[in-house]
Amino acid sequence: MIQKLSTRPRYTATAAITASLLATPQLFAQEAQDSLLDRWVLDGGPTMIFIGLAVLAFIALAVYNFMSLTKAKFCPADLQAELMEHMTACRVRSAIELAASHPSYLGRLVAYSFPNIDATQPETLGRDQVEDAMADFSNGESRKSMQWINYVSLIAQASPMLGLTGTVIGMVNAFSTLRTAGAADPSQLAGDISVALLTTLWGLINAIPCIICYFILKNRYNALVAESIYTAEELLNAAVATVNADTLYAKIPEGIDV
Repeated sequence: MIQKLSTRPRYTATAAITASLLATPQLFAQEAQDSLLDRWVLDGGPTMIFIGLAVLAFIALAVYNFMSLTKAKFCPADLQAELMEHMTACRVRSAIELAASHPSYLGRLVAYSFPNIDATQPETLGRDQVEDAMADFSNGESRKSMQWINYVSLIAQASPMLGLTGTVIGMVNAFSTLRTAGAADPSQLAGDISVALLTTLWGLINAIPCIICYFILKNRYNALVAESIYTAEELLNAAVATVNADTLYAKIPEGIDV
């Protein structure tokens, strides 16, 4: 009985030491995390709030634009197939009604431009008027869609300016400290220099991805629009080919006598 009682303090001490050893790395990690947060973010001063808002705005715009610029929302394959079936059979009115019921870019493009098809011009079906309508529609849609993409470019240009603002604030405070202290003490200037450098750093960190993302989004939008316009032209060509099938085949010789 005495031996059992004597072992309990030993077990208690061992458990306490083990718990302290396990908790020590977590404490050091927490202190390191706090110091990194202070060193790389919080020491930048109030200007970091605006830069942080710019970072959040960039992320939100990038996600929104990438979700919007998809083939399904511009030129879906199922709509292409159904429209091609109607236009090959010269069912222009059915094609327009189908396109008007579809929210995609191609659907709206066809619904806007194909009413300009002119059956009194069988050779072209009024191609010039249809292509002019396509151009008008594309210009109008470009102003709406590019607005959200241009906001990414705006953030790319504003982020370095915000960083420069923080730099100026830090330098002003540094010279104010020099004037007050009357001597160049590095420990007194460290905080102001931190503000100047951190804001510039984070302004550039946000601006560089913004510039890259802007050109990626712009090129993606242009490619999707070009594909939609090309598809609409192919639909018109299919109807023209059907209307002029007899005339077209009459121009092709069956064979050449030697």
